[in-house]
Amino acid sequence: MARAIWKGAISFGLVHIPVALVSATSSQGVDFDWLDKRTMDPVGYKRVNKVTGKEVTKENIVKGVQHEKGRYVVLSEEEIRSAHPASTQTIDIFAFVDSKEIPLQNIDTPYYLAPDKRGGKVYALLRETLISTKKVALAHVVLHTRQHLAALMPLESAMVLVMLRWPAEVRSLDELALTKEVTDPSLVKGELEMAKRLVQDMSADWQPEDYRDSFEDKIMALVDKKAREGKIENVETETGEEQRKSADVIDLTELLKRSLGGKATAKPAAKSTAAKTSKTPSKPAAAKKTKTSRG
Repeated sequence: MARAIWKGAISFGLVHIPVALVSATSSQGVDFDWLDKRTMDPVGYKRVNKVTGKEVTKENIVKGVQHEKGRYVVLSEEEIRSAHPASTQTIDIFAFVDSKEIPLQNIDTPYYLAPDKRGGKVYALLRETLISTKKVALAHVVLHTRQHLAALMPLESAMVLVMLRWPAEVRSLDELALTKEVTDPSLVKGELEMAKRLVQDMSADWQPEDYRDSFEDKIMALVDKKAREGKIENVETETGEEQRKSADVIDLTELLKRSLGGKATAKPAAKSTAAKTSKTPSKPAAAKKTKTSRG
């Protein structure tokens, strides 16, 4: 399995489903580093006073939030740390909704979720419950001291956790100031039919292997060519890898049985969903493939 970037549990009623979070995407692009052309030394970013132009040492830098134009409130590191949400190492489900209710513009970053520490059976049960009810789970999760709104969705034989943008971060369509010509168009039937025929003529199957970043391909081909010609420089750099915390979570299968038996004090949405699934045997993990709507 790919390296987990976070380990914790899905909190579902009284049940904790141990899971590992794996990035579903990778940042490709071309990484251009700054170098001093005279010495080929790496060039970093300096902390510079924007008024005097002089470099500022780390101990003389504080953090402030602009309250009014030109007026800032300074916050200490302790005050900032106290505002961070507590890291619970859990994906706390608080509601179940239809996937089509989540606006497309709220969808951000997807992560794969894999079962961890003998949590496979309960993991599969939750996935099959989401499939059979055609629901997705809304949850809160804290990653790197930041709280996220997320949607837990079934994806073929696995589950995916999609980070969502907070509603306050999404601009309203009203900002586009669309005219009536756009919102209530008077379209000629012939024009619409011609447009439909054009779409049909250009229709194709999704072929991900055919879609590539031509800029990256050209740059990397140029890099390879110049390297083969010996046009390559030695640069001294130091690298380090950030250590990530993981939680040792126990598989609480007995709590699942109690939740399904109606003894749990779970939230109504979670309890109702679990009750429906208790009458249906668990299906094999890879037996069913389902496409999930993204809004």
